[in-house]
Amino acid sequence: MIKWIQKLFSPVKTEDNIPNIKPEIQENQNNIASVSKKFLIVGLGNIGAEYVNTRHNIGFKIVDFLARKEGISFETVKLGALAEYKFKGRTFLLLKPNTYMNLSGKAVQYWMEKEKIPLENIFVITDDLNLSFGSIRIRLKGSDGGHNGLKNINLVLNTQTYARFRFGISDEFKKGKQVNYVLGDWDDNEKAALPERLETASEIIKSFGTAGLENTMTSFNGK
Repeated sequence: MIKWIQKLFSPVKTEDNIPNIKPEIQENQNNIASVSKKFLIVGLGNIGAEYVNTRHNIGFKIVDFLARKEGISFETVKLGALAEYKFKGRTFLLLKPNTYMNLSGKAVQYWMEKEKIPLENIFVITDDLNLSFGSIRIRLKGSDGGHNGLKNINLVLNTQTYARFRFGISDEFKKGKQVNYVLGDWDDNEKAALPERLETASEIIKSFGTAGLENTMTSFNGK
């Protein structure tokens, strides 16, 4: 009788209270964990040989640099070119939209939905006339600043709250010559300085996925 009473009131082992998780539920949980480690890195630019080395294509140039450095290649996909880079347990999808700058949002939205990437894991790289050459500004949100690529992304995603990395191209152009300047080639001094800036930019991408946006802003803004 005493043994029976002790058994009745003795605490139940923790593992006895844990139900068996169905394989399909466990798989869904694993998928969610996987999604949280996937990032869409969008380099903005225009397709075509005439735009390759222009200031406006710095977004393309940065993701191209990282891809070459890591020995990965881009494949032509729907609405762009895509390369997959794995680093420290994270998956970085490097995207170069082929929609031209003014329709960049279409490609961003498509690949976000296709790969089930949350908004907080989006990182858009663009040029900025309001920053001196090579200057870096990383932000969580903001207006388009007159940039047509950002303007379309804001419109399509219906939000301005997504991480963006602005790369300064300066505003050293004469009145009325902005388009020619933005779509023009880098000058000799800029070309000489670009390799170091591209190296830093590639580290920023990796930091965004591994250290998080706040830490990345602290480490790289103003450098």
